[in-house]
Amino acid sequence: MFDILTNNWGLLSTGWGYTIMCSVLALIGSCVLGTLFALMEISPYKWVATIGRVYVEVVRNIPLLVITMVFYLVIPKYVVAINGFTAGTIGLTIYTSAFIAETVRAGIEAIAKGQMEGARSVGLTYSQAMTQIVFPQAIKIIIPPLGNQFINLVKNSSVLAFTSGFDLMYQGKIIASTTLDTFSSYLAVGLLYLVLTLPLSYLMRYLEKRWQTA
Repeated sequence: MFDILTNNWGLLSTGWGYTIMCSVLALIGSCVLGTLFALMEISPYKWVATIGRVYVEVVRNIPLLVITMVFYLVIPKYVVAINGFTAGTIGLTIYTSAFIAETVRAGIEAIAKGQMEGARSVGLTYSQAMTQIVFPQAIKIIIPPLGNQFINLVKNSSVLAFTSGFDLMYQGKIIASTTLDTFSSYLAVGLLYLVLTLPLSYLMRYLEKRWQTA
C-alpha cells in the first residue's frame, strides 16, 4: 500500500483535493437548501409546507446515483452543458439537503411550542421568533445527527467516480487499473478518506459537548 501512496501521490493528492472541494461545496449548499426546506415543512402556510414535504420525501427516496446521473447525462443533453464534477456536486448537494431538512425540522419541532407562542406574544414576527428564539435552541439538538450527515456527505462524494469528477475514488480506480493491484489501491483510498472523516467526527463530538455545556 505504501508503494501505491508514494508512487501515485500526484494522482491521489489531486483526487483528494477534488473530494475536499466537492464536500465543502456540497456541505454549504445542502445546509442552506436543507434549512430552507425544513422551514418550509413547518410553515404555517399549507401550500408552502406541502412543497417542503414533497421535496424531502421525493429526494430521500431516490438513490444518490440516480440523482447524480440526471445531472450528468440528462441536464447536459437537454438543458445546459456541465462537467462531471459539477454534476456530481449538485447531485450530492440535493440528495444531502433532504436529510439535513429532516434533521433541522426534527430539531425545531423538539423545542416547546410555548417558545414560539411567547415570542409572538411580545411582538416578534414569525421569522424573528424562529431565527432569534427557536432556531438557536434547536442547534444544540441537531448537532449530533447533523455531524453524521456531514460525514456521510464526505463518503458519498465518491459518487464523482461515476461522473469522471476526478475525485479520490476516481483516481483510485485509475491507479488500480494501471497497477493491477486493486487491494492496495483501494486500501490507500480508504486511508485517505479516513484522514478526512475522522477529524470531522472528533470535531462534531467536541461541538456537541460544548453546546451541551453552554
